[in-house]
Amino acid sequence: MPEHNGLVTTAELAAILDQPDLRLFDCTTYLEYQPAGSDIPYIAVPGRHTFEAAHIAGADFLDLQGEFSDPNTTLRFMMPAIAQLEAAFGGHGIGANSRVVLYSIGTAMWATRFWWMLNSLGFENVSVLDGGLDKWKAESRAIENGPAKGYPPATFTAKPQRGYFVDKHQVLAACGERNTVVVNALSPQLHGGLEPSRSFPHQCSGVRANDRVASAPEIETPGLQSGIPYPETRRSGGLPGHRS
Repeated sequence: MPEHNGLVTTAELAAILDQPDLRLFDCTTYLEYQPAGSDIPYIAVPGRHTFEAAHIAGADFLDLQGEFSDPNTTLRFMMPAIAQLEAAFGGHGIGANSRVVLYSIGTAMWATRFWWMLNSLGFENVSVLDGGLDKWKAESRAIENGPAKGYPPATFTAKPQRGYFVDKHQVLAACGERNTVVVNALSPQLHGGLEPSRSFPHQCSGVRANDRVASAPEIETPGLQSGIPYPETRRSGGLPGHRS
C-alpha cells in the first residue's frame, strides 16, 4: 500500500492484510432519530451489531461515542481529553509504527471522522478505505463474522496539531471576520431549519443560505447505504440489524 495520507483502494488493502503493522478498523455508527418533541434528537448506536455480522478479515471495531468522545457532556461526538484518546487508541494497538486503515458501512463519514481525529493528534500514517465495506463485499473479498479479536496494546503518544478543531467561541469570533468562510455540511433540510426536531434554532450570522457543501448522501454511491438500498433504509425508519 502506498505511504500516503488519504484514500486506499480495496486492492491495495487486500495486498497488505497479512502485514503485522496493519491496524484495520470498522468505525461505523448509526443515528437512531427520536420522535418529535424528544429531549434528544437521536441516539448514537455503535455499529458493533453489523460488525459482528460481517467485517473485513482481521479488523477491529472502534466505538466513536463510547470510547472516543467526551463522557462529561450530553452532546454527542465531542472531542475528549488527550489522555483519554491516547489510552483508547493505544488500547486498540495503534503505535508509532502502525499503518492504520479505516472504513465504515454506507457512509464514509464515520471513517473520515477518525481520520481527522488521528491527524489532529499528529498521527499521519492513516488512510480511509475507498468504497468502505460496501465495495469490499461487492468485490467478494475476504469477510468474517463474530466479535473483534483486537490487536495487542501499544503506546500511542499524541502530538496535538492546531487548526483541526475549534470551539464555539472561535466560531462566533470568526463569524465577524470577512476573510473567514463558515460552511454547513448537513442536509438541505437541516441547513434550512425545515426539520425543527433535529435543527438548531439559530445559526452563525456568517452562514448564508447558500453556504453549504453537499452532505454524505448527496455525494456517495447511490444504493450503497448501510448495505441495503438507501431509499429503503429511509422508508423503514430503522437501522439494519438493530432493534430498539
